[in-house]
Amino acid sequence: MIIWLNGTFGAGKTTTAGELVDLVPDATIFDAEHVGYMLQHVEKLPRLGDFQHWPPWRHLVVETAAQLLGYLGGALVVPQTVLVERYWTEIRTGLEKEGIPVHHFVLHSDPDTLTRRIETDDATNTQFPKARQWRLDHRAAYRDALPWLSREAEVIDTAPLSPQQVARLVADGVSADSP
Repeated sequence: MIIWLNGTFGAGKTTTAGELVDLVPDATIFDAEHVGYMLQHVEKLPRLGDFQHWPPWRHLVVETAAQLLGYLGGALVVPQTVLVERYWTEIRTGLEKEGIPVHHFVLHSDPDTLTRRIETDDATNTQFPKARQWRLDHRAAYRDALPWLSREAEVIDTAPLSPQQVARLVADGVSADSP
């Protein structure tokens, strides 16, 4: 199965994924961004500003997830923001065609909490100072996507919760959905 952690940039997906693999048996993190990093080296691909705009990224995420699950078994935890509904539909449909159950969660917090978290994220602000502004700049795109995300996923309000509590809610949600 796939446990997809969606939400805006800086929402805590990666941190939650790290906690979640300790709670879900045989879970492994699959960072789909690395598929995009791989494709960035293909010179003839148009420079569109975001690798998610490349159809090969979406297809390779599905194929890579299917191959990893076929090889490793268990569950893949995918901490990846997808804010374009058509892209999400393409990925979800591809995974379903492969027979892979998808549990989709959106990690959400109010705008003030999100801004405070982004501005006080020492690791990102120190190691990747441009990431701070990039995350702040993408808050509006997330806000615009929230209506369809709310229809497609279980939304978890992370504002009052620790990453461990969020991971527990996700793990409990997956257990409740599983036969």
